[in-house]
Amino acid sequence: MAHIPFSGVLFGAAYYAEYQPAGTVERDLDLMKAAGFSVIRVGESVWSTWEPREGVFDLDWLQPVLDAAQARGIGVILGTPTYAVPPWLQRLHPEIAAETTTGQRVGWGARQEMDQSHPAYRFYAERIVRKVVARYADHPAVIGYQVDNEPGLQLPHNDHTFAAFVAWLRDRYGDVETLNEAWGLVYWSHRLSDWSELWRPDGNLMPQYELEWRRFQSTLATDLIAWQADLVRTYAREGQFVTTCISYSRPQVSDDELVRSLDVAAGNPYYKMQDGLTLGAESVETDTWWHADVPSLFAWGDRAWSSAQAPFLVTETNAQSIGGSWQNHPPYPGQIRQAAFALLARGSRMVEYWHWHTLHFGAETYWGGVLPHSQVPGRIYAEVAALGADLAALGTSLDDYVPDGEVLLLYSSDTRWSFESSPPLALPSGAPDPNAYLRIFDALYRGLFDAGAQIRVQHVRQFLDHDPAALAEQHPVLVAPAVYVAEDAVLDHLEAYAAAGGHLLVGIRTGYGDELARARRAVAPDRLAEPAGVHYDEYSNLSAPLPVSAAGARLDLAAGAAGTDWVDVLKVDSADVVLEFDDNELGARAALTTKALGRGRISYLATVPNPALGRSVGRWLLPDPTSAAWRAAGSVTVSTGTTPAGAVAFVANWSGEPASVVAPTDVTDLVRQTSLAGGSTISLPPRAALVLRVTADSSDSAVGSR
Repeated sequence: MAHIPFSGVLFGAAYYAEYQPAGTVERDLDLMKAAGFSVIRVGESVWSTWEPREGVFDLDWLQPVLDAAQARGIGVILGTPTYAVPPWLQRLHPEIAAETTTGQRVGWGARQEMDQSHPAYRFYAERIVRKVVARYADHPAVIGYQVDNEPGLQLPHNDHTFAAFVAWLRDRYGDVETLNEAWGLVYWSHRLSDWSELWRPDGNLMPQYELEWRRFQSTLATDLIAWQADLVRTYAREGQFVTTCISYSRPQVSDDELVRSLDVAAGNPYYKMQDGLTLGAESVETDTWWHADVPSLFAWGDRAWSSAQAPFLVTETNAQSIGGSWQNHPPYPGQIRQAAFALLARGSRMVEYWHWHTLHFGAETYWGGVLPHSQVPGRIYAEVAALGADLAALGTSLDDYVPDGEVLLLYSSDTRWSFESSPPLALPSGAPDPNAYLRIFDALYRGLFDAGAQIRVQHVRQFLDHDPAALAEQHPVLVAPAVYVAEDAVLDHLEAYAAAGGHLLVGIRTGYGDELARARRAVAPDRLAEPAGVHYDEYSNLSAPLPVSAAGARLDLAAGAAGTDWVDVLKVDSADVVLEFDDNELGARAALTTKALGRGRISYLATVPNPALGRSVGRWLLPDPTSAAWRAAGSVTVSTGTTPAGAVAFVANWSGEPASVVAPTDVTDLVRQTSLAGGSTISLPPRAALVLRVTADSSDSAVGSR
């Protein structure tokens, strides 16, 4: 990935003049300029406007928008309109529709209904991309391109897709006998004698097939974005960047692979406002495409950083309510600023709203924009404009900012895909939970976040690319939640990290499966049992929380701490027991164990922690996080990082009540340019958010040091 080719923080919104009555462009751009906008995103949703009939192009309608933006010093990100095909293409080539099962086509009337790898689709998509980008690449307002939009919505089962899957397997395995052996196809009489006998995925129950099918599907989204990026670069000027906007819940997306062809990662965090942005409020939401509490907002930022292990852009986020007409939660005063600063704290270099004007028609009529339906600027516009003024005051002070990461948290796309079809956890109804992986991952993230830790998420592939000793020095704690799909090299790398001086926490299901999600023929956790000093051969789902207690004085345990959903019945060989389960008929005793290894140690957590247990374990893993030096009230978060000019701290009060923090060293408010001496109490009004330059203090070198 290239270095981000701009300074400062870009700020703006998606802008669709084509959805507006004629004559609003100048007014809209004037209001944007007054609100401090520096960027708009245009053009990505209206292929039928660019090409109203097959081969008939209307390319000039966007010129007034770009000219007006240029006149006001507002940059433009030009989108390729390939994710929403026009009716004439649906009629001309109905075969491009994605098939959810063989022969069952997705109906038209939404978006992304097509198989984007289909040759007919690619022919027309290439033509419109070339036409649009060639027309505007030289316009001075265009600073970058967004190819496609939230790719990876479908898992197509079309004939040509299945044929490509078979070819992909032949390349990986060579012959069917190797495939038979690797997938265990002796089971239920599935042995193949020829590639032509491979069954369709529609009724498949074989876990190895399902994992490889999902891996193959991810290559389709990755190829789509790389293909479009190459097309755009044939016209792009030097200094113009290429990105796409990622929705991390899309089933086809393997984000660390998808972004390799891009200049910068970008994505779309949507979140519940009001009590959803009140720290400590318990979330009952089950949707995975939006976020319903403060930890999950920060987690989205850490996931976005993880895509390329680099700064990222927020291409869409909500200014008002998002979702259906029944989901209306506009922000409390101050929450727009809070959310934006939280995303900046975790590495964003752009905040862009979806969208400028609230729509008067269509499926997203009640996705609130910066302007309400009346088009008259109101409270939301005023708060967005105030944020724009704050970002202008920050100027270039966040250039080359890197968020701190005291704890490394491993993310496994392979395990997520495997668990979507063969999950270890159930829903309250008893049905399998396709979001089981995220339940486990999020429980560990939430515990660390609540303990004040700052988290660096890293994909398993990225983890393997780093020297274990260097990782141990940079990130003293590593948590491996449910790394079920793992080759031997991953497990050996985890052990090497601990031996080199890191503290490794192993979570449930880690080391149980191999690279094809086959249960390992070894004592669990494979390759880690001996260095961890524990093993198990029994495990169980939990129908009710299982309370835990501290074994001695090793860990300060929060009231109500308990394991949920799952328990490994550990046999303790040479480890020390830190936490114990209450008496139970399963005979599960050890809940958390630890053992020294080389210059570090390995600990094992035998359950999915509830918030109280997760917070307790997090504080035990990292008893002195950077944020602890601030002596913050319970509703306050402190997120730190570094720039070439020094350390920066983002401080926010996620509450409707006043709060405070104590500055551990001298600080300067980078927005207001006011300073406070170390030891001063900083009063935080309800929903307040600050960006502070932290002056280094030899007596507290931990502040901003990581």
